[in-house]
Amino acid sequence: MGFRCGIVGLPNVGKSTLFNALTETQAAQAANYPFCTIEPNVGQVSVPDDRLDQLAKIGGSAKTIPTQLGFVDIAGLVKGASKGEGLGNQFLGNIREVDAIVHVLRCFEDDDIQHVANKVDPLSDAEVVETELMLADLESLEKRVPAAAKKATGGDKEAKVMASVLGQALELLREGKPARLTEPNGDDEARVFAQAQLLTAKPVLYVCNVAEEDAANGNAMSEQVFAKAKSEGAEAVVVSAAIESELVAMEPDERAEYLADLGLTESGLSRVIRAGYKLLGLNTFFTVGPKEARAWTFHKGAKAPQAAGEIHTDFERGFIRAETIAFDDYVKFGGEAGAREAGKLRQEGKEYLVQDGDVMLFKFNV
Repeated sequence: MGFRCGIVGLPNVGKSTLFNALTETQAAQAANYPFCTIEPNVGQVSVPDDRLDQLAKIGGSAKTIPTQLGFVDIAGLVKGASKGEGLGNQFLGNIREVDAIVHVLRCFEDDDIQHVANKVDPLSDAEVVETELMLADLESLEKRVPAAAKKATGGDKEAKVMASVLGQALELLREGKPARLTEPNGDDEARVFAQAQLLTAKPVLYVCNVAEEDAANGNAMSEQVFAKAKSEGAEAVVVSAAIESELVAMEPDERAEYLADLGLTESGLSRVIRAGYKLLGLNTFFTVGPKEARAWTFHKGAKAPQAAGEIHTDFERGFIRAETIAFDDYVKFGGEAGAREAGKLRQEGKEYLVQDGDVMLFKFNV
């Protein structure tokens, strides 16, 4: 299962610095968090999860394999992108291909780094990007919705669903609101809405790039962004790209000491990765054995056979049952044998809703 977050933002906000720090940090920590480049502007970054190391130690696993999240450094945006200005078409096309948007906003003053608008205003910057995305969606829906409505009058059921849910999205956009606020009525509308691939329907994570001294608690500008995120049902995190760039060259011990001196318990990048994971509605289950302890990604609400399918399609096709231990029980009772003896190893069937942290062994037959 591959999920990708597209990093967007205006020039000189720290977008590329964030991407480079994400990829270089993971490369520097290859023993724990492997990184590989798929193409020049795409990086696969491991999701930090302390639980995996705990499970590997208890299970005597020779190695650990974290689950991963993709980050894409998307071409810069200028006003008029929706009309093809600058690299507008490439920018919009790249966003259409990602699952979520990581929107980097400049929340620091620095006379040496010029702002394209000659003023630092993260809310205004956010509006520039959002306006271009909304204009692109508006142009798309103003053609599609009337066509669907016309077909619907002729009795076309699919067109009726399309006219209903995309009509709702169109009204929101006309009011200056993103399409992700659309509320599909039923599975059919949800399916059609997802297939529409609207740019403003994608979940958003705002990354407030602050000065080093504001990395621990943020500042007045980042507070404005957090308020905006809350009002939209989006996520927001504070990061200092300058600090993250320095962390890349440090050894793990140095890194921990440096963060502690700044009043931080973890890097901003770890927060970005986890927030992106949460934004996409993802959870993790684990498999543990002598060869490896491994983290696997699944969508919240997935049933046991679907989770099994993340490992191999045969596991889902021939699913029989899943031997399941909650993470806390696995740790408390010292592994599988202890959990089994304590009655904490459960035999779960096809209707079981997998929980975050489940340690699972799938039984199947094909």
